[in-house]
Amino acid sequence: MAASGTPTVDIRRSGDRSETELSWLHGRHSFWIGGRPHDPDNTHHGLLMVHNEDVIKPGTGFETHPHRDMEIVTWVLEGALVHQDSVGNSGIIYPGLAQRMSAGTGIMHSEKNDSRRLGGEPHTDPVHLVQMWIVPDESGVTPGYEQLEIDHELLSGALVTVASGMPKHADDTAIRIRNRDAALYAARLIPGQPIQLPEARYLHVFLARGAVELEGAGALATGDAVRLTATGGQRIAALEPAEILVWEMHAALAGPTLVCAMT
Repeated sequence: MAASGTPTVDIRRSGDRSETELSWLHGRHSFWIGGRPHDPDNTHHGLLMVHNEDVIKPGTGFETHPHRDMEIVTWVLEGALVHQDSVGNSGIIYPGLAQRMSAGTGIMHSEKNDSRRLGGEPHTDPVHLVQMWIVPDESGVTPGYEQLEIDHELLSGALVTVASGMPKHADDTAIRIRNRDAALYAARLIPGQPIQLPEARYLHVFLARGAVELEGAGALATGDAVRLTATGGQRIAALEPAEILVWEMHAALAGPTLVCAMT
């Protein structure tokens, strides 16, 4: 049974997102984080406050900067992103690796496209990633970091639990987030093998690449997103090989909320 409330299906096309264009960064933002176009009512969906798709040029990236009281999940589509933070965590995030940083009481970190090839030669390709922010259940917790490779699980073509704080995923989530009402899934879809969305008060479906057909919404292209409320159970069928990210959420923030969404 779908969540209570009035079911809605809100399609957001890729080209309607706000953008950041710098010499080293092309960022596209599903939610308004300031600047133009001015859209103060588009600040979140459910518990999801930031959903940025970034392309970072080689040898560049986000210099050290602070975060506080946020669960930050990064999903790399192409290339490799180097993470370093003020509590001693470091690593390379690449496609098929689930990664979460809990900002908690405060953390400083940097994210750069400066990983090296075998033999020490620098990469010459951009890194393409999606970064998502979820509010935690509690503020002021100890900062943390977690990562796990799930590339093998994605070969199934089914929805794979990337990050969750929901009790039902206690034994099957790759990484944990500190919110009991939210879970992130990923799937690499194969034509002819449809998947079914979970039912939830809020769902956010993002097509990272490819083309799909979403029951009740029609065709979606790369970069399109759908925000669903009080519904679920729809089938998604790939029209070509595709990759999707799905947030299941059973609570929401109250009112517009603006954040400074540095990656």
